[in-house]
Amino acid sequence: MGLARTFSAVVMGVRAHIVEVEADLSQGLPGLSIVGLPDTALNEARDRVRAAVVNSGLKWPNVKITVSLSPAWLPKRGSGLDLAIALAILAADAQLPVQEVGKLLSLGELGLDGRVRPAPGALATALALRRSNSPVPSAIAAGSSDCVCLRAVPGLDVVEAPSLRALAARLLGEQESDVGEHSPLLTFASTDTPRDACAFKDMSDVKGQPHAKRALEIAAAGGHHVALLGRAGVGKTLLAERLPGILPDLDDEQALEVTSIHQLSGRDGGVSVGLARNPPWFAPHHTASRAAMVGGGSDNRPSIGMVSLAHHGVLFLDEAAEFEPGVLDALREPLESGNVTIARAGFQISVPAAFQLVLATNPCPCGNALDTHRGAVCRCTPTQRRRYLSRLSGPLLDRVDVRVVLTRPSLASLAADADDDSSELIAARVREARACLRQRLVGTQWSLMVDVPAEQLALRWPLAPSARQKLDSASRKDSMRGRDRVIRVAWSIAALAGRDEPSAADIDDAISLRASEQQWAA
Repeated sequence: MGLARTFSAVVMGVRAHIVEVEADLSQGLPGLSIVGLPDTALNEARDRVRAAVVNSGLKWPNVKITVSLSPAWLPKRGSGLDLAIALAILAADAQLPVQEVGKLLSLGELGLDGRVRPAPGALATALALRRSNSPVPSAIAAGSSDCVCLRAVPGLDVVEAPSLRALAARLLGEQESDVGEHSPLLTFASTDTPRDACAFKDMSDVKGQPHAKRALEIAAAGGHHVALLGRAGVGKTLLAERLPGILPDLDDEQALEVTSIHQLSGRDGGVSVGLARNPPWFAPHHTASRAAMVGGGSDNRPSIGMVSLAHHGVLFLDEAAEFEPGVLDALREPLESGNVTIARAGFQISVPAAFQLVLATNPCPCGNALDTHRGAVCRCTPTQRRRYLSRLSGPLLDRVDVRVVLTRPSLASLAADADDDSSELIAARVREARACLRQRLVGTQWSLMVDVPAEQLALRWPLAPSARQKLDSASRKDSMRGRDRVIRVAWSIAALAGRDEPSAADIDDAISLRASEQQWAA
């Protein structure tokens, strides 16, 4: 009889795990059995694979066939292992070269006619293959539509397999009309989704809020979290919606991660259109549950939360005080660590969640507490106001670097902003500031000061004596975390100004951007 092996992958959460697929042909009652924790969809592969092999003009072995999926402890779900199972069986039957099949990682669902259909997690599989230091497998094979995304990962041998027959002909060295090209090294140029400036709202539309617009520019330059407090209709949402337009495009690694996560969540509509270069933007409704926000799931089926979908992007919580306090407090850990660990009885996974948080809230239930001097009447009692803002807990606000209080602009300030900077001009300054910060952090694993641990920040980039004296005198009542965040904001302010290090004035500006304790106190 015969024995052969090949490779495929399954996805848990947002990461793919390489699976070794072994096929053994032996004497006994003809049939196909699959072992290694397969689910119902994978058990149905028996009929799909057999029909695909026969309809591709290949011979189905009329013997006892055992397919083993390793590691055996990892749950296997979906139909993406169909192609690998078919290749392993054909190689064990000596219809395909065992050595060539053993070097291949295959991903795809087989149709009854032998066509290879796209399977979830193609890009995640490519990233997992690149992260693994093992020389086997050395190439990845998938359907034509999946290869659009696989071409975005450099350094991989990609084999396009529109059908089982086409892939078999390639492995046998035959010529087949529908065999795709083999690309040993592929670049990002042909798979990028271009940035459409018209898709973003322009910052010049916002009038009369120069302090808030400058705060957003600083936040964009340093990747800082933002909280906006102001009466209803003052422009909090207007400002927050324009933040994506001034953020830099994602770099190669970030684009790969973001595109992979969105494919697994089904947000690409099942159509591969290239890498996502624009930072993600998500604004869930205030009725969102905790599981929807940070992820969850059951029965070995984890779900991806909003914090992971907003990875390398912006998570905007409008009417933040209307969210359930438990939902808001669930954000505290990912704000610090940049990932979420979902632990259930049947599984435990860690998913990335390095996002930029933007909170917007009214000061009280009626929304008029900050502008009563302009004729608005606040009908809320002091107890109602405290209870309303207390939904934003102190530990959550302590993790927010920039806290801005907005008031209704005067007619004079509206006229003064007639020729305000556009998002394009602000984005150019943000890119220059980030380039300045990257130059300062060259040779390290960090790209922004907000990513640097506090102990490393104090050790490698200490403040000047005048700036440290200003910080010590102004942040006595703040927490140690808040003190560190003031330093990081000061670095962003200095980078925007083109300075090599923060000055005492930059420390003053950073402290003022955390707003007064009385206005944000619960």
